[in-house]
Amino acid sequence: MSQALLLLIIFLIAVFMTMAGRGGGNFYVLAQVFAGLSMHLAAATGQLIMCATSLAALLVFQKHKNVAWRMAAFIALTTSTMAFAGGFLAHAFEGTVLKLVFATMLVLASLFMLYPVKERKERPADAPRTRSGHWSFGWGDKRFDVNLWVAIPVSLATGLVSGMVGVSGGSFLIPLMVLACGMPMKLAVGTASVMVSATAGMGFLGHMIDGGLDWRFALPQAAVAVVGGLIGGKLALKTKPKVLKLVFALTTLVAALFMYAKVFLPTFSQG
Repeated sequence: MSQALLLLIIFLIAVFMTMAGRGGGNFYVLAQVFAGLSMHLAAATGQLIMCATSLAALLVFQKHKNVAWRMAAFIALTTSTMAFAGGFLAHAFEGTVLKLVFATMLVLASLFMLYPVKERKERPADAPRTRSGHWSFGWGDKRFDVNLWVAIPVSLATGLVSGMVGVSGGSFLIPLMVLACGMPMKLAVGTASVMVSATAGMGFLGHMIDGGLDWRFALPQAAVAVVGGLIGGKLALKTKPKVLKLVFALTTLVAALFMYAKVFLPTFSQG
């Protein structure tokens, strides 16, 4: 694969993943493998690209006040808690089983996003607080209610499954925020960029401690990804929520197909 073609692929992935509110690590790593990198270098490079993309997108979303920081902290706390338990329990299952569980969860996430769900009614920012068991948070001049009886169990389950299969859970963040927490799609996409950038950044640091990185190969891709993240963020703000949901669903289905291919077609994972 030529360098120019690889940069084009990284740019397109960055645009669509940012619009969908996803990290896109599966696609970045796959592109590196097809470019001839070892799996270790591919993973490290993919984490760098994902971190650069999400940080660029975060700048755009924060500028337009499309980030719910308290919600990001709430989800990060609940999912990370159960991710530890999931990582501990993962040893009781075979790798193939975990891959199938992950791929199936991706399919379910995409199907849930395709299902027409009416967003919860927004209220004025000065509206009275909600009843017990509900969390009210403001966004601009509006206020939204989160049913904690639904949001907390779903968040914990998301963290458990993510920890078991060894991913950050980015593919499940948007359905979690939109379906379980009742957030508007655009706000969910912006908020997801916070968690994606944090997990990708920590993952990248872990790879750097354990090994190295071909900076001459990785930096041009990171630069292209930044441009893609900026463009993807601006497109997300201008795109209708229904279209954003469709982009998320389709990209998630593609990721699921890649995972199924790794299970049922062993030669596929060898690049």
